[in-house]
Amino acid sequence: MSTPVRRTLYNWGAPALVVIVAAITRLWGIGSPRTLVFDETYYVKDAWTLWNLGYSSTWPETATDSFAAGIATVFTTEPSFVVHPPLGKWLIGLGMAALGEGNSVGWRIATAIVGILAVVLLMIIAKKLFDSTALAVIAGGLFAIDGNAIVMSRVSLLDNFLMFFALAGFGAVLLDRAWTERRLNRWLALRAAADKGTDWGPALWWRPWLIAAGAAFGLASAVKWSGFYFLAAFAVYTLIVDALSRRRAGVFFWGSGTLVKQGPVSFLLTVPIAVVAHLATWTSWFATTGGYYRTWAEQAGNAWTGALAWVPLPVQSWWHLQASVYAYHVGETRPHGYEANPLTWLLMVRPTSMYYESIAQGQNGCTAASCAQTITGLANPLIWWAATAAILYLVYRLARYREWRVGLVLMGMVAGYLPWLMYLQRTVFQFYTIAFEPYLILGLTLVIGLALGHRRDPAWKRVPALWFVAVFLAAALLLSAYFWPLWSGTQLDYEWVRARWWLPTWR
Repeated sequence: MSTPVRRTLYNWGAPALVVIVAAITRLWGIGSPRTLVFDETYYVKDAWTLWNLGYSSTWPETATDSFAAGIATVFTTEPSFVVHPPLGKWLIGLGMAALGEGNSVGWRIATAIVGILAVVLLMIIAKKLFDSTALAVIAGGLFAIDGNAIVMSRVSLLDNFLMFFALAGFGAVLLDRAWTERRLNRWLALRAAADKGTDWGPALWWRPWLIAAGAAFGLASAVKWSGFYFLAAFAVYTLIVDALSRRRAGVFFWGSGTLVKQGPVSFLLTVPIAVVAHLATWTSWFATTGGYYRTWAEQAGNAWTGALAWVPLPVQSWWHLQASVYAYHVGETRPHGYEANPLTWLLMVRPTSMYYESIAQGQNGCTAASCAQTITGLANPLIWWAATAAILYLVYRLARYREWRVGLVLMGMVAGYLPWLMYLQRTVFQFYTIAFEPYLILGLTLVIGLALGHRRDPAWKRVPALWFVAVFLAAALLLSAYFWPLWSGTQLDYEWVRARWWLPTWR
């Protein structure tokens, strides 16, 4: 770092290397297998009919075989009951439209690109949060090589899109914090120059990053309803941060001023745009008449009466659809072989098998007694368990030191994880954790930064920490190489597959 050229090469080259790794792990062999895996059988089909008809329709029972043969034109015009908002499926359909609906790369390219962009976004956030290129590269690197993030970028499910938009909202909240503090201090300086009191503080209307956060969280909710949890959690976080900023700045009525003056303004800056962003993704459902329950209110006896009779019939039909979807979600308790209780998510007890094929000796180049190909949503164990330990430590650290960076990272965990503890009886899966994995990674990176200390620390303290972190990162990289076949569907001798099932529940 002794010359400007070296600093420039490091500041740009190291993040670029992480992006290259992320691109390779997400794009290499993404078209294999050439068949729909796990819930791709729903989302890919829904995406293609949404792209063609403006709503999701049904497919014949032989459709999965047709997709494997490269044929994706056998859909009907009968509407399908879809239990998630349409944005994620629009993005999947975009990839299919670009590369061909019968092309397995086309099914998955959108989620792969979003997975790569999420690594870039995480590094940008980490750089802003920690003011360190090294920690930004560590955060992005860990995310680039982790199995959960890799698998969710290689299969065409919705959760990667949810994760990305929620992370974008998180980044906007981070930027809003500094923006608002500067404007508050400017307002206070003007009040002091005019010899006026600080009373309840200002109502800050121009907060572009808060508006951006509302839009991002609205888009997250347009992928899955759980995106609304991020909107709610960070609305509370913003109020708390605003109140504390006013107290530090010397605003006399800092608490009531936040609730009475700034609180309603912040609500208007975030919630309406989140609602608009969410509803905009339903445009084609409103514009056509073939969608599920699209004409429900127009049927005899269904339209609302009384005080709500003025509501347009399409809106009434849309609301009825949402109520039906909600009933499905809260009532989904059917057992599944790979369901994972949220209480076990941080321990990674039951990862989701997305695809498994047993191959007999002599087939497809198998020379062992038997071989197998598998795609399993299994995180890198070292990264995952270390990140879990780091989050638990940060809970203690927040209680003791009240550090704002710790609080912000933990709020991401609150938004992405804690709401699921209300649904312990519902059928859920380990791969849902991708929504909060960026905050696990940020938490681990924060603890790594604390361990490394400052470059002005004495060598006897800094050198052992550097070695420990270097060994940890090298071990994480080696483990990712070891588990790569389980993430990519690479054919292995069955005994080598079994060797990677460290826990009986990983089968």
